[in-house]
This record gives sequence, C-alpha cells and structure tokens, in this order.
Amino acid sequence: MYSKHFVFLLFTLTIYVFPCPSTADYLIGVGSYDSTGPAAGVNMMGYANLDQSTAGVHFRLRARAFIVAESLDGPRIAFVNLDAGMASQLVTIKVLERLSERYGRVYNDENVAISGTHTHAGPGGYLQYVLYSVTSLGFIPQSFDAIVTAIEMSIVQAHESLNSGSIFINTGDLDNAGVNRSPSAYLFNPPGERARYPRDVDTLMTLLKFVDGTSRQSIGAFTWFATHGTSMSKDNTLISGDNKGAAARFFEDWFTSTTTKSTTNNAQDNMIDALIKKASAIKATGGQPCGPTTSQGFKVRKNKAFVGAFCQSNVGDVSPNVLGAFCTDTGLPCDFNHSSCHGNDQLCVGRGPGYPDEKKSTKIIGERQFLKAVELFTSENEQLTGKIDYRHIYLDFTKIEVSLPGNRTAKTCPAAVGAGFAAGTTDGPGAFGFQQGDKKINEFWKRVRDFLQKPSDYQVECQKPKPVLISTGEMFFPYAWAPAIVPIQILRIGKLVILSVPGEFTTMAGRRLRESVKQTLISSGNGEFDNNTHIVIAGLTNTYSQYIATPEEYEQQRYEAASTLYGPHTLPAYIQEFNKLAESMAKGRKLVSKGPSPPDLSSIQLKLLPDPSGDSPPPGLKFGDMKQDVSIPKSGFFHRGDKPIAVFWSPNPRYDLLTEGTYAVVEMLQDKRWVPAYDDDDFSLIFKWNVDNSSRSGLASLEWEVPDSATNGVYRFRHFGSSKKTVVSPTEYFTGASSAFIVS
Repeated sequence: MYSKHFVFLLFTLTIYVFPCPSTADYLIGVGSYDSTGPAAGVNMMGYANLDQSTAGVHFRLRARAFIVAESLDGPRIAFVNLDAGMASQLVTIKVLERLSERYGRVYNDENVAISGTHTHAGPGGYLQYVLYSVTSLGFIPQSFDAIVTAIEMSIVQAHESLNSGSIFINTGDLDNAGVNRSPSAYLFNPPGERARYPRDVDTLMTLLKFVDGTSRQSIGAFTWFATHGTSMSKDNTLISGDNKGAAARFFEDWFTSTTTKSTTNNAQDNMIDALIKKASAIKATGGQPCGPTTSQGFKVRKNKAFVGAFCQSNVGDVSPNVLGAFCTDTGLPCDFNHSSCHGNDQLCVGRGPGYPDEKKSTKIIGERQFLKAVELFTSENEQLTGKIDYRHIYLDFTKIEVSLPGNRTAKTCPAAVGAGFAAGTTDGPGAFGFQQGDKKINEFWKRVRDFLQKPSDYQVECQKPKPVLISTGEMFFPYAWAPAIVPIQILRIGKLVILSVPGEFTTMAGRRLRESVKQTLISSGNGEFDNNTHIVIAGLTNTYSQYIATPEEYEQQRYEAASTLYGPHTLPAYIQEFNKLAESMAKGRKLVSKGPSPPDLSSIQLKLLPDPSGDSPPPGLKFGDMKQDVSIPKSGFFHRGDKPIAVFWSPNPRYDLLTEGTYAVVEMLQDKRWVPAYDDDDFSLIFKWNVDNSSRSGLASLEWEVPDSATNGVYRFRHFGSSKKTVVSPTEYFTGASSAFIVS
C-alpha cells in the first residue's frame, strides 16, 4: 500500500528502532485501549443527524494515552487522545473518580487532559448537556461506559509501564490535508494579520516521539494537526475513527510490520501459539460454524507496545474535504458567502480527495497525516528537557469581564446558538430554510424558539450580531442545555506547552491564542521560555463548549460564529484567562483558586433509547449460520482489491461490545491451522449489521477489501457475536465461519 515510500521507510528503520544515545530525562509511559461503543441503533455524535445511527464497524475506536513524570514522586501529566467527537465533562468527572480510587491524588483535573479527535462517526449519548444528547434520545450508558473505561485503562497501562526515557519533538508542514470551509469569514480578519500567514489554515504538524531509556526503542508518537473528522459523511453509519483514527492505525501497523521483520521465525511462531491459546475455545471446523467462545474472541493485533496517536488542534474552520464545496444539483461551486445553492444549504456539500467514495477520502487524508508523521518521526533532532508543570482552572464563561483595547471592557454571555448553527457546514449541511451568515430568523422559527425558551432582552443584546436561535444558556429543563462552567488548562514538558481548550478554535482564533500565550510566557519568565518554545493547541479537551471564532469572524455569522456560545468576546476572554495561567506558570506561582466546580448531572440524565431484547434466528437456524457464503469468482480466486463478502445470521451487537475483541475476522490457513490475519480493527475489513426485512432477524455482513499487503493463500471469514433470549437472560456467545477461498 505504501510501496513508493518503502525504500525510505526501510532505510530509516534503524533510526527509529535504535535511536541515537540520549539522556533519559523523564519517566514515560504509553497506553491504548478499545473504546468502541454500541455498533447498532445508537445515534452518532457530530452531525446531529437523526437518521445517522450506528450499523456496524469501519474500524475500532481507541483511547491512547501518554504519561510524563519528572520522577516517581515529582510532577507528572497524563494526556489522552480519544477517538470520539469531543471530550465530555461528565466523562472527565467519572474518569478522575476512578483514577482517584486507584492512585489517590496522583492524577486529577489539573494534570489530566482528555482530548477528542473529533470523529463524527462514533456513538453519541455520553455528554451530559441536553443540546448534545437530543439526537441520541438522551444518555446512553453503554456508550458512556465504553469511553470512560477505555480512558481509564489507557492511563493505567501508561502508568504501569512508566520507565526512564526521552522525548523528542519535531515539526513540519502538511499542505494537502485541510482547507478552510468558511473562507469568507476568514477574510473578515484584518488584512495585515492575514498577510503574515501563507494559508487560511494552519499546516503545521507537531510530533512527540517517546523513546524507552532501557531498550532504546521507540514506544510511541503523538502528533497534533488541525483537520476535521468529517471525511466520513453524515450518511455514514459505520463506527469509524475517521481520518485521524485511520492515520493512527496506519502508523501503528507500519511500525509493527517493519519491526516484526527483524524478529525470528521462532518468535513469530510463539506469537501465533499465544493467539491460538487465547482462542482455545474455538476450534477449526473445516469452514463450518463451531461452538461457543469467550466474549473476547480473537484479537489479531500482535503489538500494542507502540502507540501512535493523531490529536486534534484548532480545527474549527478546517475541513478534510480538500477538493472544495460544490452544488449537488449542478456540480458548480457553492455560493462563496453562504455556502448554499440558490439559497438551499442542503445542496452544498464538500468533496474529499477520494470523491465520491468517503472511505477512500478517509484513507487518503489519513495516509497524508501518517506519512508526514513518519517523516517527522524518522528525522527528529530536538530533545525535550526541563520542567513538567501544569495549570488548570474552572471558569464561569457566561459572565467573564473582558478587558479590551482602549480601556474598554465587555462581558461574555450566557450560551446561545444562532441561525447559522442550524445551517450546518459544507461537511454536513443542516436544516432546510437556514443559511450560513443568516442574521435574521423568520417568524415561524421565532415562534418555535420562544415556545422552547424566549431569550431574555439581555441575551439578545449581548449576543449581537448573532440572532439567537436557541438560548441554551437560559434553558434548564429537564436539566442544563449547555455548559456554563468550563475548564482551561496548560501542560508543560520543557519547551513544549500544550493549551487544552474546551472547544473548536478557528484557524485565526488559535493563532491569536498561541501567540499571546507565548509572549506572556517569554515576558513573564526568567529565560526558561523563548521564541523556540513550542505552543500546541489541543482541541476539544476535557469538556465541550462548541466553537470559538474571532470577533471579526463573528460579524459574518457563518456556522463557526453562530456556534460560538458565549458571544462576540469569547475569544478575547479565552486569551485573557489563558494568559493568567501562563503568567502563573512562567513566574512559578500556584493559582489562588480552582474556580467553580462543574456540575455532575449523571443522576438526572434521561435515557430514552430501549435496550435490545429477545433476538432469535429464523426457524431451524442458529446464530452464526450463513445466509450468504462467499461467492467465488469464475477464476477460482480473489485478487488484491477484490471484495469477498459473507453474511451471517446475527443478533444485535449491543449485547456485548466485545471490547478488545472483534466481531469479524479473516483467518488464513497456515500449517493446517486457521490463524487470524485481519479483524474489525483493520481498515480493510468491515463489519455491517442490519435487520433482514423478511424475517426481522439480524444479519452481519463481513466485507474484506483484499489489501496489497495480503499474502497469497487460503482464507475464510469468522464472525463472533452474543445474544440474549430475554432482557434478564444471561449473555450467550457464538461464532460462525464461511467456506474457504483463495487469494492469489
């Protein structure tokens, strides 16, 4: 798949596996854990599309963590990159409670950061505020628990693996993985400011490389780069990490495959034997379904030691649909100012580089990030040394007094979204009758708004020029619709400073924040910070409060501005408050107050989605039996790029998420044994689930696009699942297998 880069990658193998000697300055550890939620019937978080509910797995979601400590009892930080739409305040609260039970105050809200990748293809129902759970029919405990457990376990793995080691940093530009989806709003920023930058999006990727001090081998890499997780469209129903999850999978697979080449055949046999023992309940049956197995099934991934994570940054106005936005009826470019076609926002849709194939677009944008990361990974030349430090505070963002130029002051507002919010974006158009840039709301929608909650006169005036469509900050039935208390946080590793922001900063908003914080650190410090200090924005971290546009972009009221909750002075408020943290850090002062604590609304969450129950196969059949076996080509074998498919009778996959397991496996025949080769954590193997309309029974489709890396041989599909006869029945597990087929 990456043949044109093979020589370069092979040449650099010795560089990253056995890096040059360096001083081990920190204790470092990494971890990774499966966070895949319910794969059927749960609305996805991101597009707010009522019709977009999960129906299978493109590839699994994960939480990936790193910990850096000065010493066992010294300062430390933990950073988690989560394959999810965004972080959640309730998730953060519960993760910290679990960590407190394990480790006391070692990990807390001050030194733990949980950052979402912003995939729009993960199950929803894990945020606690009403606006973010309406489309998921409220709170989904199964989705929430999968995420909380994955974050906890990734941190536990990183903690348990702490060892002396070194951290290297590298940066470079990636030019073809994002475009500005609101270019007309960007042009509202001052010409002199815009002239300082070559693009209307940030192209810089920052990479951290973690090297174990004992083995001298790399154990992980984390990158930050801004591009939306919207390569998969709002019509997609497969759970997917989108382009950043794909990049992580490609990076980890590349590292594993290249390092595995240096192992002996004996070591490979040992790994295979370990897999066989783990799956001892499953016996090869000549291609026929076999008996029950454990809930875990096979787990093909052989190397979890290396963790490759692709983190989000100031992503607010950055789209991976790099070909641009076009009208679906005419094929012409959309209206520049409103991103609509003859006044219809739903006809204006962005195109990814693999258009019209969204999976191909996901792969391409993921590969571009992966390949840039490999380049930075294999050419690093700067080692991080120095203090580990952190600052964190909670702020009531509905009433911050902001100092403005000219001795003026202003205040932030209670949360609200405008008409442009309902219009959506070119990545996912919203409701009919709205356009980005709308500054008026028609009488019909005003009446609907006022029925829900009429905005106060203060709110209307405070949010101008935003026309208030939903005054979420003034809505508290059945509980709060939007956050009022949000956290901000700074993490430091030597000359790397990570700004944890609870939302999506636009390109220019992020630039202003980074530059202002950097100048504060330099001017307030004692020489520890200088122009070579690296400032990274970690977007969608610790909680979610939607977008942050510049005051100038706010004037046009495109989607990002209409979704800037706390009014036109939101960005100046963030800059002001982050500078207070930066000054405290630079001067070595502790904060006087932690600020007001955010609410824990877990006890009052509405749960309207029913659990599955009572699935049964058609008469005379059992789960795991085939409905459709693999259709063998006339040639008798499949080629690379072909797509063999098998369909099994299968119940709703919500009975057991098979965490760190799999619903789908492609097995290869080796020495008369069926050995797992690919599973649903691989980009090439897709698990789909739906209901057979004729029988009302469930069907699982396993689809494998034979990759270029596949070895010639004999293969078959195996499907794993679970069921319950009634709601209170114990969970039963099953497996089934297809007939064998040849790849040549």
